[in-house]
Amino acid sequence: MADVAIETNKLRKEYGAKVAVADLTLEVTRGEIFGFLGPNGAGKSTCVKMLLGLVHPTAGSALVLGHPLGHIPALAHIGFLPEHFRFHEWLTAREFLALHGRLARMDSDTCHARIAEALEMVGLIEHANHQLSSFSKGMLQRIGIAQALLHTPDLVFFDEPTSALDPFGRRLVRTILQQVKAQGATVFLNSHLLSEVEVTCDRVAFIKGGVVLHTLGLHELSGSQMRLIIRVDQVTPRLLERLAALSTEWRFLENREDGTPTLKADASRDETGWPTRIELVTSEAQLPVIANEIVAVGARLYEFTPQRPSLEQLFLDIVGSEDSGQ
Repeated sequence: MADVAIETNKLRKEYGAKVAVADLTLEVTRGEIFGFLGPNGAGKSTCVKMLLGLVHPTAGSALVLGHPLGHIPALAHIGFLPEHFRFHEWLTAREFLALHGRLARMDSDTCHARIAEALEMVGLIEHANHQLSSFSKGMLQRIGIAQALLHTPDLVFFDEPTSALDPFGRRLVRTILQQVKAQGATVFLNSHLLSEVEVTCDRVAFIKGGVVLHTLGLHELSGSQMRLIIRVDQVTPRLLERLAALSTEWRFLENREDGTPTLKADASRDETGWPTRIELVTSEAQLPVIANEIVAVGARLYEFTPQRPSLEQLFLDIVGSEDSGQ
């Protein structure tokens, strides 16, 4: 399929009696930034190695850029930055990129031009003639991004590309990823920084135990149901009737001493004298309707706080909060 960059079907990898990946079934569309999320030990690295042709699957099938795994001409159009990279520290940044340009069989003029562009892109043009041994870990990560993108690949795999970067570096990488996407390339992003994934990716897949549990378009996150906290001076039967009509789920809340909300036994004011707090599950479209209804029934509104579900919360809901121990 021309519009699919990666397509896998029941891809499996066993190491003896150990199952590293049980069932990798997913589809990544060309031109999207795709996040690959899971706890430590979920099989993410093994999945990436299979897609790159570095590890042979035990079972299942896959196409990458329309070709079977390990297809040499297809691999020439793929870029990769591993999490645990090891670079030639005795080379300068320019020499390092020139080496990778030759490995990618780029002609001399194109390689020379792309090296300058790549160094400028990752903010290292002033360090072009400095040895990599003098680079910080964040600078090494940025030069690694430059080498992954040097040959303008159609598909690039990034494994934790912002783990060593400061806020400036993370913002720079977000900009780079959007530029890569604008050029029509596909990005496969493995990261534990969910806040970065949330603002960068188009879609994400959640994996645990070597199985894809759920795939989600992040536009769905912004349009999904949300929690709404309201505080009113009094709860009347008429107000309860209107809230029940507007939300399928609601409950009374009160605050513990540490400020965290808990279920409230009744609809009276709490011991501090604050008006009653109520939590609703609703949608963004219902927010003005709910506010108008509260005022219409004569209640005085003290608080109206919508809370969208975060990617972190979705991760915990889907994958679970149990420590992997790895």
